[in-house]
Amino acid sequence: MSAASINVSETPLVLYTLRRADDALILGHRLSEWCGHAPMLEEDMALANMGLDLLGQARELYTYAAKVEDGGHDEDTFAFLRDVRQYRNLLLMELPNGDFARTMVRQIFYSAFADLYWRAMMKSSDATLAAIAAKSEKESAYHLRHCSEWVVRLGDGTEESHARAQGAIDDLWSFTGEMFAVDDAERALIDAGIAIDPAALRPHWLETVTGVAAEATLVLPRNDWMQQGGRIGRHSEHLGHLLSELQSLQRTFPGATW
Repeated sequence: MSAASINVSETPLVLYTLRRADDALILGHRLSEWCGHAPMLEEDMALANMGLDLLGQARELYTYAAKVEDGGHDEDTFAFLRDVRQYRNLLLMELPNGDFARTMVRQIFYSAFADLYWRAMMKSSDATLAAIAAKSEKESAYHLRHCSEWVVRLGDGTEESHARAQGAIDDLWSFTGEMFAVDDAERALIDAGIAIDPAALRPHWLETVTGVAAEATLVLPRNDWMQQGGRIGRHSEHLGHLLSELQSLQRTFPGATW
């Protein structure tokens, strides 16, 4: 008998924490899919380690969400026993990897944001979130440096690698706006000093990605229309397929341990 999905009491702080945890879990899973498939052994290890960094962030955030919610849940139940509509990750995180250029472009879009976000969150009035941010910022700084080098190498490389990198930028650009969106629940946490306003990070984020794109001889789109939905549980079809794999063991054998 498969395990039933849990119900979560989504107070503003629980919801806020789950959103960040889901970002880390889903992107970490996507990066893990490169294990054994990266273009070189060194990159195979680098992507796996980046995925592990994100998984560690997700674990800490899920554990804190469970403590705040106080509903008998833990990191495993949050990760493995929620329905697709209960996930709050950015749509950008759940998109398929595609080719290597697409993965690197997605990574720089997110890492350029995450590095700024975690650095700002170190000043959160919530001591636990500030501590998680202090650890996560060091990891995101490495992620940003690593994928920036690859985007430059691909964009300023061969005609084929340039075309693939530019195509990835054109395809993924409309998913970047969701990183800076704020709803009423999140606004209350910002006003309380617990969260930071992501919209304030956008000029610095744009400066970073513009600089890397210019060095890579790539062009950022001017389209201002952006995809939305992940933060409220409205996802693409890709997340359901991802979760069927991610959750299969726990759903089939509830409570299984190694």
